[in-house]
Amino acid sequence: MYERSYMHRDVITHVVCTKTDFIITASHDGHVKFWKKVEEGIEFVKHFRSHLGVIESIAVSSEGALFCSVGDDKAMKVFDVVNFDMINMLKLGYFPGQCEWIYCPGDAISSVAASEKSTGKIFIYDGRGDNQPLHVFDKLHTSPLTQIRLNPVYKAIVSSDKSGMIEYWTGPPHEYKFPKNVNWEYKTDTDLYEFAKCKSYPTSICFSPDGKKIATIGSDRKVRIFRFLTGKLMRVFDESLSMFTELQQMRQQLPDMEFGRRMAVERELEKVDAVRLINIVFDETGHFVLYGTMLGIKVINVETNRCVRILGKQENIRVMQLALFQGIAKKHRAATTIEMKASENPVLQNIQADPTVVCTSFKKNRFYMVCGSTKR
Repeated sequence: MYERSYMHRDVITHVVCTKTDFIITASHDGHVKFWKKVEEGIEFVKHFRSHLGVIESIAVSSEGALFCSVGDDKAMKVFDVVNFDMINMLKLGYFPGQCEWIYCPGDAISSVAASEKSTGKIFIYDGRGDNQPLHVFDKLHTSPLTQIRLNPVYKAIVSSDKSGMIEYWTGPPHEYKFPKNVNWEYKTDTDLYEFAKCKSYPTSICFSPDGKKIATIGSDRKVRIFRFLTGKLMRVFDESLSMFTELQQMRQQLPDMEFGRRMAVERELEKVDAVRLINIVFDETGHFVLYGTMLGIKVINVETNRCVRILGKQENIRVMQLALFQGIAKKHRAATTIEMKASENPVLQNIQADPTVVCTSFKKNRFYMVCGSTKR
């Protein structure tokens, strides 16, 4: 069950959690809000009118220092996360679709990728520079892009398009070539044609913290886990509506009236193409994936192939985007010693993890926080 919820003025479409303990939310009216994770809960920090129209995509860099958003006002806005300040504006000259920071810590250029919404073109910019692209991928994809994601461990980028094609490539340090550190040369040696075979495409892609696993959600509502280095399929979880209907008939999950209401919401999701906003996230161990379904937030162990928990099953919200905060909110304080850790001092016991799932909901101008801490 969720503990707290916070508001925007319009429907919240995107949420992201940074390594610098910030939560950033974006709403349908082009507004962006910054929130800081504190020991218990979050604090509001700053509010930006980022875009004049709808925000298409947001991205945060792998080390959590930079954030960008692209909107249908043909602009990209770049923010310094830690100082919560807008530091750059790029006029793109086309309607953007996806965006992603593609640099790794230590790179000379803070490069960012943006795709054109109606074609398969990907433009690479210097996030701190001007409107001139550093590089353009003209022929990498032939259909509009659905995802661009950086794997910071292997310094490679994975992108997908609406025809179901998945491509691997690199950023400026490796001259935008195919990555050398993967274990395949021809795509026929991998299972990456799986989406094209099933006539679907990935709507969400994420990497495990060690970079070895790729989790995807397809437009056919199947969750697929791939091995990054070989491109081989590890797991497939069917989350289609027909599967839920069979499950309900076999063993009742919800009262029939509530199940019917939720099925109607699912059909509306497909009608307005809101399925593309549902995302999947790995936890910090890389053993669990979390994603929203009509029954709530599923927590799946990809090693044992089991659903270990469903969060918020009783809530009447349809969870869309998820962001996961794990660990302890960093505060400027003296480091804890072994003696302090071992002591029974109740004041020192407060310095403990506050794992939190932050989620958006379909047609709601609130985002919700599901806290896993046992101390509350």
